Amino acid sequence: MGQAPGKLAHETNMPWNDASGVRLRKWLGISAEKFYDANHIAILPMGFCYPGKAKSGDKPPRKECAPTWHERLINSMSIEHILLIGQYAQTYYLNDKLSLTQRVTNWKRYQPKYFVLPHPSPRNNIWLKKHPWFENEVVPHMQKVLAKLT
Repeated sequence: MGQAPGKLAHETNMPWNDASGVRLRKWLGISAEKFYDANHIAILPMGFCYPGKAKSGDKPPRKECAPTWHERLINSMSIEHILLIGQYAQTYYLNDKLSLTQRVTNWKRYQPKYFVLPHPSPRNNIWLKKHPWFENEVVPHMQKVLAKLT
């Protein structure tokens, strides 16, 4: 679960078709070919269309998409793990009033169902530099777990 398509993803009709997607696939340890293979990965954003530009980044995803479509779509798939990417997906699904940093710091409490991840956007480079344990601890564990599925 991600936020919503960015402008490039929206224009090309290809989710995660930007620098965020490159980093996400690196974190997952998978190729673009496998990432876009619907037999292995389901890509489900919180909002289904580009919400437009805000002062810093994109506007929040439209609120009606997730409650209208997610349950129906999720129930139609066989899902072993869900990646909650960024604050919007985590707040919607976890509803625990914690910050993204608190959730990601305590990522083990959400296992085995969820992996809680910061958004892989280059805008989060500062967060990643302040929290190197994420790429040193969480990412390798996630790669190991997900590698067992393929």
